[in-house]
Amino acid sequence: MPVLNEAAAIRASLAAVLNQDYPADRLEILVVDGGSTDETRAVVQEMIGNRPLAYLLDNPQRIQAEALNIGILAAQGEIIVRVDGHTLIAPNYVSHCVDYLVQGKADNVGGLMRPVGTTYVGRAVALAMSSPFGAGDAKFHYSAREQFVDTVYLGAYWRKTFEQIGLYDPAVHINEDYELNYRLRQAGGKILLSPAIQSTYSPRASFPALWRQYFIYGRQKVRTLQKHPESLRWRQTVAPGLVGALLSTLFGGFFWKPFRFFLGLVVGCYLLANLVASTIEARRGGWCYWPVLPLIFATIHFAWGLGFWFGLGLTLLKPKQERP
Repeated sequence: MPVLNEAAAIRASLAAVLNQDYPADRLEILVVDGGSTDETRAVVQEMIGNRPLAYLLDNPQRIQAEALNIGILAAQGEIIVRVDGHTLIAPNYVSHCVDYLVQGKADNVGGLMRPVGTTYVGRAVALAMSSPFGAGDAKFHYSAREQFVDTVYLGAYWRKTFEQIGLYDPAVHINEDYELNYRLRQAGGKILLSPAIQSTYSPRASFPALWRQYFIYGRQKVRTLQKHPESLRWRQTVAPGLVGALLSTLFGGFFWKPFRFFLGLVVGCYLLANLVASTIEARRGGWCYWPVLPLIFATIHFAWGLGFWFGLGLTLLKPKQERP
């Protein structure tokens, strides 16, 4: 479990790990802390107490990929199960992961990324993140059937997989799981998504926090593409394409009037698609969320798109510094 200042969530998250139905004498728990300045460390130490095979480790680099690597290298087991500090895994989570791996169904198995909001905005964000309009074809956000995919939420691996393809790349700060899974697929491995592997997490509950989250996602995607340009998926081009089209037609409209028509066309098409998607999600989750869903979708798309162009600009201006 990589953690950093998770005092608000770590007690429930760690309790879910401690209460797994998997045999306790074969379940090692490694919490890797990046130098928390809140009560995270105290809560972890209190909860693990003198429990055998439960440890609190330090991550001086503070980067999540580094924390994951520290945990993997310290782990004694044959199977590595990743859990985040703000995630609640079901009691049979580890058991299901182990069963799928032992059956030889895949080299990495995982479940859906199920957001559960606790505030009005948080619940609306959860609806948007579970929508194809918000997540594209990333099946781990909404699929209801077992299938092979390009990546999953969290994930469980055989330890030998890391020996074969390497550890998480610390240069890819946010997109480290997708980058690792890309290397796994390139090596011939399979990634299985199963709705039976269940967990929930709390999404961002404010517009500024949501904007920061997706802006960083977009910016860090550039690092992955620097390393693996062929890994680009169509869903990862939509938001940058939208932002690029809006900015170019807006700028062009100052010099050539036909660009204003294309600007209106882009804006109109996006607003129509946004309103349709918002209506679908409001119908599914509650009409009270319809007023904010268009703003949430727009925040996700524009933050991701602007973050991508910002990251690309930094790469072009400082290629040596930004090279992963």
